[in-house]
Parts: sequence; structure tokens; C-alpha cells
Amino acid sequence: MSTFQSLKSSLSRLQKDRHGNFGMVTAILLPIAIGAGAVAVDVTNAALAKHQLQEASDAAALATASALAEGKIDTTTASAFAKDFVAGQMANFISDTTALRAATTATATKTTSGSAASYSVNVSSSYSMQLSGLARVIGFQTANIATSSQTASGYSEKQGSVSIFLALDKSGSMGDYTTTSYTYTCGKNHNKTCTAYYTKIAALKLAVGNLTAELDKADPTHIYSRTGAVSYDLITYPEAKLAWGTSAVTTYVNALSAANGTNSSGAVSMAYNSLIAKNNAGNDNENALHQAKTGQTPKKYIVFMTDGDNNDDSSGGRSYDTLTKDTCNKAKGDGIEIYTVAFMAPVNGQALLKYCATDDNHYFKAESMSDLLAAFKEIGAKTSDQTTRLIN
Repeated sequence: MSTFQSLKSSLSRLQKDRHGNFGMVTAILLPIAIGAGAVAVDVTNAALAKHQLQEASDAAALATASALAEGKIDTTTASAFAKDFVAGQMANFISDTTALRAATTATATKTTSGSAASYSVNVSSSYSMQLSGLARVIGFQTANIATSSQTASGYSEKQGSVSIFLALDKSGSMGDYTTTSYTYTCGKNHNKTCTAYYTKIAALKLAVGNLTAELDKADPTHIYSRTGAVSYDLITYPEAKLAWGTSAVTTYVNALSAANGTNSSGAVSMAYNSLIAKNNAGNDNENALHQAKTGQTPKKYIVFMTDGDNNDDSSGGRSYDTLTKDTCNKAKGDGIEIYTVAFMAPVNGQALLKYCATDDNHYFKAESMSDLLAAFKEIGAKTSDQTTRLIN
């Protein structure tokens, strides 16, 4: 066989031989696979970084609006406050926040309505994230991460207008003792310490004080909140009419004493009718009074508390529970929110209050004096607070 024929035969065999193809293909594709993996890591890191920055911007916008509403800062210092907040939030994720802070912009706008002031805050943030080594080799050095957030509302007095009417049980069982004790000075020469227990009615007075304290804290000048109260046992007693601030309700509640049976229907009806009463012009009286002072339409609340069951009306053939529920239905239908507090109440009393409450978050089961104090404090905080919300 000639040399030429031998060479031709070898080339033919080499052309037909498939051994080693995988190795060659791998050698060709491996750099591409590594590059794709590096790009995938960069894309994932960029998405995570954007999420982190969005959360930081959202938190900064909310914190700035809240600080403005509470009077801790003003619109001239809001930008620096927001920038510092974003930088502080991102310090856990990037080593140097100097460039991020410089690239963050924040604006705060104040809007007034009557004597009320609300704020809108816009926060925009961005920074350059370094990409992986391979991405830089192919020409991509950094990725720009940018977000923005906006808030609305947040009254400078920390609340909008509210009208709140309390319907409070003063029946005989409210004279029973709780399990909470207190000490006082006793003895002929006042040189001893004695222990006594709070009655339910005493606990109620302190609890209402917690509610009014929250309202006074949010509205110290008494231009946003109007409160009233009515008490009941078997009958409904004359009420403390709705008035600006909380002093009239405080005086009324502190004078209560426990006696007689239980009929909540008249008190809940009085609370409802007081909140929807018309003025001489035929307009909603509470709405008109608030609009004249703050330019706002008030949110209306009933706070309904009992420690027992309603008595049956054997002579009249009516159910006091049914009458109470009917009023609760009408109030909720008119947009009035109802908070209820069952204070060491039996099952039937609890059932009535659960029914009347706007929802489960408006119902409180207080099995002790401390529960009662906490419930009224929370109701005061919820009714007086004007939250700030994200709108982007």
C-alpha cells in the first residue's frame, strides 16, 4: 500500500471515529455554561438587592410620615431623616452606604384641611451593585438597583375626627370584688399597711381612664374627639352628652355606683341615637360639628361593656337581648364601629357582645381587671390613631 493510500485510509478512519466527542463538546460549552451560571447568580442577587432596597424605601417613607405626624421632624428636615433611615436599613446588606445616601431623594408635602394637617412622603433610592468577575470580563461591571415609595395620610395630631359613645354596665354584680388587690395605710395611727381588693366598678373607672388618656394624648387640644357616656342597670340613666374632649365622660363615670339588674337595650339605643342625631337644620349633628372645626367627617364608635346577662322582661314580653341586637344591627348598617368588652361575663353575656361587635377584632373578653384595663387602653389607641399607609 502506498504512503498516500495509507494516509487516506487513516484519515477516513479518523473521520468515522466518534470517540472523544463528549470531551470536545464539553470543552467548547463549559465556558458558556459557567458564564450562564454567573449571569444567573448576578440576576438573582440583583432581584434580592432590589427587594431589600424596596423594603428600606417603604420603611423610610412610613417612618418619615409618622415622624412628621407626631411633630418629631418638620418638612425641612424630612429629607435628611429619610436618607438616614434608608442608609441605616441597608447597612446590613452593603458595606458602604455613602453613595446610596447621596443617591436617595425624599420629598415631604404638607396638606391642610381646616386645622388638620396630613403629609405625603416620596422616597427614591438607588445604588450600583458590583457584578461577578466573569460578567465584568464580558463588559458588565455594575447593575443599577433603584426603587421608590410613597405614603399618604398621617395627621399631625395623630388622629382624625372621632365621636365615641360609651354604654356601661353598672348593675349590682359590678359591685363584686375582682382578684386584683391594692394596699393602703390603715390603723388608728395610720401606721399599718392593709390590703383590699378592687370592685368591678372601680376597675371600670380606671379602665375608662385608660381610654380617655389615649384620646387626650392624641388630641390634647380637644378639637378632634367628642365623647359621651350612658350607664345602665335595669333602667337607662341620664347620659353625659357628646362633648369635645373627655372631661365630661370622666366625671360621669367616676360617679357610678353598682346596683340592680341588667338591661342593656336602652343604653345601646341611646348611644346609637346620640351618634346619628340631627341638628336644627336636619343634618347629621356630629358630622356638622366636626366639619365646622376640622373639615373632616368623623368616624363613629360605640363602646359597649357588660359583666352579666340581660334580665328577661316578663311583663312586657320582650327580649332585652333581641332589642340590643336590633340596635347593634342598625348601628353597624350606618357605618358605626362597635367595640364590646365582656368583663368576667357569663356565656350569654359574652354571646351578646360577640354578636354586637363589628368583628372579632372589636370584641374583648376580659377575665381579670388587668384584661379590662388593657382592653380599654387598646380601644382608646385604636380609635384615636390615624395610620400612615403606602400608596405606591
